[in-house]
Amino acid sequence: MGVYSEYLTKSMNFDTLCVERKKQLKRISKIRGDRDILVYASDQMKNAPTQIDYSDLMPFYDQLANLTGKHIDIILETPGGFAEVVEDMVKILRAKYEKVGIIIPGYCKSAGTIFAMAGDEILMGPMSALGPIDAQIRSNSKGFSAEAFLEGLNKIKAEVISSGKLNPAYIPILQNISPGEIQHCENAQNFSQKLVSEWLARYKFKFWETHSSSGVPVTEDEKKSRAEEIANILCKQSKWLTHGRSIKRDDLEKMKLHITDYSIDQELNDAIVRYYTLLRMSFDTNLYKILETTDSQIYKFVALPGNIPAPFMNQPQNENTATLDFECPKCKTHSLIQMNLGKSIPLKPNHQPYPVGKDVFVCKNCKTEHNLSTLRLRVEAQTGKKIVK
Repeated sequence: MGVYSEYLTKSMNFDTLCVERKKQLKRISKIRGDRDILVYASDQMKNAPTQIDYSDLMPFYDQLANLTGKHIDIILETPGGFAEVVEDMVKILRAKYEKVGIIIPGYCKSAGTIFAMAGDEILMGPMSALGPIDAQIRSNSKGFSAEAFLEGLNKIKAEVISSGKLNPAYIPILQNISPGEIQHCENAQNFSQKLVSEWLARYKFKFWETHSSSGVPVTEDEKKSRAEEIANILCKQSKWLTHGRSIKRDDLEKMKLHITDYSIDQELNDAIVRYYTLLRMSFDTNLYKILETTDSQIYKFVALPGNIPAPFMNQPQNENTATLDFECPKCKTHSLIQMNLGKSIPLKPNHQPYPVGKDVFVCKNCKTEHNLSTLRLRVEAQTGKKIVK
């Protein structure tokens, strides 16, 4: 049985889920030599501010203040965000710690990838993925890659030089582009490359002393050159074609960037996989961002209208029940399922009881079984109450 299936059969409530998550964090810390550990994770599937932004600086600093070691591992799960904020986070981190490991159990894209390049060690497994770091620009209500924008302009320029004239089709396009926008794209692209180049040379390559093939000592110029090559590849939208492309461990190794494969260590792999599974299950609620250590945490939740859990059609104030209008995906039959919140309440007319314990609801029409554990976790997180019989 897989880890995810194992946890699903346990029908864990939100509090139990959090306790188990902390337990796995402590395992990772111990296996890694009792290092400090900090998680920055967000759920890109939520309609919420899941990106790395300026509001994260205070909670990031706050959670680091709880830690006292000299070495730390950062677990990252993020769709990206502001590279400027990442720069501030890394400065805070590097002022406090001698060694920094970056653990990527799932996805860590865009500005998250830039963050990962500030680690002395980057740890990835089979499910791990980084992403391109080409700067994303918003102008005139449109979003686009800075590198793709500049490349498009260069193609127009090359065509004009080659033919000696400008294609009239390009005129309205060029009229809507200001020199400031061009400079902004160049600056944004150079900023991403600059951070990655500097951090790789300063941190990731700090302990790279000899060439593995020849045993010849590595010079500082060689470290800088390798770092610039890797940064250039990561920035090249024309190579990756889409900003959301997954860059796996093998892709990074081909760039000559050494990545630690944590799946080789069976115990460490088990701890990381279990933590990541519990993290994703935590995001099945209305939780969208977590910053946590083994002993502290800051959560950010999606605010739902009227403070009523999204799937529920009725939860009157001061009443210890919630009613789920459940539609069977197979036969489209509607069932009213009563959830008792912290206190047993007599079953309402035309309602069916929530299947406490197993979380498996059986459609009264087609007899199909449905696992409702995700909905239960969402309601318990939102209401702060446990669902009982």
